[in-house]
Amino acid sequence: MADHPGAGASAASGTPQLRVLIAPDCYGESLTAVQAAAAISTGWHRSRPHDRLVIAPQSDGGPGFVAVLAAGLGSTGTVQRCRVSGPLDEPVDAEWFWDTTSTTAYLECAQACGLALLDGPPSPGTALAAHSRGVGQLIEAALSAGAGRIVVGLGGSASTDGGRGLIDELGGLAAARQRLADVALIAACDVEYPLLGPWGAARVFGPQKGADAATVAVLESRLNAWATELDAAAGWPVSAASGAGAAGGIGAALLALGGTAESGADIVARHTGLAGAIADTDVLVTGEGRFDQQSLHGKVIGSLCTAARARQLPVLVLAGQIDLDEPALRSAGVIAARAIADHAGSVRLALVDAANQLIGLTTVLAAQIGSGPAQTPGPVAQ
Repeated sequence: MADHPGAGASAASGTPQLRVLIAPDCYGESLTAVQAAAAISTGWHRSRPHDRLVIAPQSDGGPGFVAVLAAGLGSTGTVQRCRVSGPLDEPVDAEWFWDTTSTTAYLECAQACGLALLDGPPSPGTALAAHSRGVGQLIEAALSAGAGRIVVGLGGSASTDGGRGLIDELGGLAAARQRLADVALIAACDVEYPLLGPWGAARVFGPQKGADAATVAVLESRLNAWATELDAAAGWPVSAASGAGAAGGIGAALLALGGTAESGADIVARHTGLAGAIADTDVLVTGEGRFDQQSLHGKVIGSLCTAARARQLPVLVLAGQIDLDEPALRSAGVIAARAIADHAGSVRLALVDAANQLIGLTTVLAAQIGSGPAQTPGPVAQ
C-alpha cells in the first residue's frame, strides 16, 4: 500500500483536502490491479492535486492475486516460477508466492488455467477441453517446497472441469486427500456460488468461457457425475457449499481435499492493511472490468462496499462497463459509477487504450467532486 500526499497545502489552493483510498481490482486482460491503481491516481491528481491518495490494489483471488499479495508481503518471501500445463496442454510459466515466515504458498489458478492463456477467444471447443491440471502442478510445487499452508486464488479460469484435472495430477482423490492431510488448504474464492444448478459453475460462468447452450448442458452433466465422487470422498455435500463453483468448480475440488473456503477479497484485504486504510479515508475509489450483479457476491467491489457501508463511506466505481441499475448501486452504497467504454466512446477503444482512458475518466470524475466527500457527482451510473 502506497501513500501519496498531495503536492502543497490544501489551504494554498482553497480546496479542502480529501483522503482518497484507491483500491481497484484488475480490469480483465486490459489492466492489472496495480496498473489500474496507478492510472486512477494519475487522473485524480490531475484534477485534485492536494488530496491525499492511498494506493491499495486489490484482488478477489482471480488474475493478479499473486502479484498483489507479493507486493504486500514482498519482504517476507519470494516469487517462485515454474512451468506447468496450460488449460489446453500447452506449457505456460506460472508464478506463485512463497511466504517463508509462515511456510505459506499463495497460488493463482488463472496462471495455470486462465482465460488469458487461451490462444484466441474462448469457444465451445475450448470450454469443453480446458482443464485444471496445471493448478495441480502448482500445488505439487508448493508441497515440494514444504508448504504447511496453501492458499489457492480462484477466478478467471478457462476450465469447467470441477478441479478433476488438478486432482488427477495429485494422484486421484484418495491419494490427494492423504497428501494434503497435514496441510491447511484454503480456497480463496471470488464467488459464492455452488457447483451445480442454475447458479452453478457451468450455467453461470460457462457462457463467459465460450460455452453455448449445448456445451453448458454437457458441462453440467459432467459436473453432476463428478460431484457425486467429490461429495463421497469428503463425506459431506461439498458441491453445494458456497464457493464450490469458483473457477469452474476448482472450489469444490479443494473442499473435497479437506480445504476450507474463504473470500479471496478478504484475504487480500488483510494482507494489504485495507481495514486501517478504510478507517482513515473520506472517499473510496474502486473498479474492475465489468461491474454487474456478480461483482456484489464475493468479488472485490462487493467486499469493499460492505466495509464502506459500515462507516457510511462514499464509494465511487470506475469500471470498463456497467450492468447495474441505479437502485442496485444505491443499495450497495455506490454513490457514483462511471464506465470507461462510455468515456472512450467504444468498448474497443476502452480495451486497447485502457490506461489512458481510465486516466481521462478519473480526471473528469475527480473534477466533479465538490467541497467534501458527501458532495459526489451524479447521476449514479453513466
